[in-house]
Amino acid sequence: MTGTFADDFARSRPVAQHCTELTWRGPRPDERKGAVTAWLRDLSSDMAQELGQILQGDKLDVTISEPKIMTGAEVFEKIGPIAINTLLRIGSGDQTVLLSLDYATAVALTDCSFGGEGAKPEKGPSELPRSAGLLVEQFAATMAQVIAMAQGTGEPARGDVLVRSESVVRLKPFSTEAEISVMEVSLAQGGSAEWEMLLALPHERLDELLPKTNSNRSLSCPEISGSKRGDAYAGLPLVLEAVLSEIEMPIGKLERLAPGDEIALNIPRELPLRIGDDVFAHGVFGTFDNHMALRLTSVSHSAVRSDQGAARARFRGAA
Repeated sequence: MTGTFADDFARSRPVAQHCTELTWRGPRPDERKGAVTAWLRDLSSDMAQELGQILQGDKLDVTISEPKIMTGAEVFEKIGPIAINTLLRIGSGDQTVLLSLDYATAVALTDCSFGGEGAKPEKGPSELPRSAGLLVEQFAATMAQVIAMAQGTGEPARGDVLVRSESVVRLKPFSTEAEISVMEVSLAQGGSAEWEMLLALPHERLDELLPKTNSNRSLSCPEISGSKRGDAYAGLPLVLEAVLSEIEMPIGKLERLAPGDEIALNIPRELPLRIGDDVFAHGVFGTFDNHMALRLTSVSHSAVRSDQGAARARFRGAA
């Protein structure tokens, strides 16, 4: 009988692969403050870009304060008896975040989205207008998606709205005795309009939202490393197509198209990035250094094939 259990175990470690939940560690105490600050900075930047597409006018600036620890009861008192309280689901598990803003802010944001100045009324409405309700739902869904993307798990980012209520006590996002991390979100546009809202979640679950710094470690395992699959193919270029929109049109209408005609495009929140007919990844459309860009939200490495043609990456479709 050759070898020992210890030797066999040691040799097996390089090829072991584990899920993100096992390989990821949260930041050490000395790392945590810096990790939270960096996360909030990136989150602010991403929200400014995504929420800015909803509002009209100048560039949107977003600032998110450092988390402040409060009890659940203190959070409920801060929000008040009537507000727009939305529970956001982050990821595929049970992680939730409370988003809260008052009626006057919702009306001001709605006014801005329709090209107005976005000034808050001196007295908020007693009932939320339908247009404001729809805007808040769009805002909430976008913020949930941005928070989910910021986790950097490598899995498809999922963020959506669970439920909305004017009473945060009735919504019960957390208990009155729990320690809650509260972050104040400030949105400003052109120096003339500013809006406030807050994000809150149990303090013990804040670390779950931070980027998973170890989530890609398994990619370095010899069994799945690209260089180990064959260095001869590592430099082979492939055609990538970021598909903004695909439409169907009758041949008769296609023949009648002329310069100046307008074609409506339905652009999804996440765009597919294709190699041939295979979807290699998904991402959200935006800009980077004044250029169009695609920020990846999920990647499927199994979609790569060595028999695809070689050419530079290109965009297909038009925004």
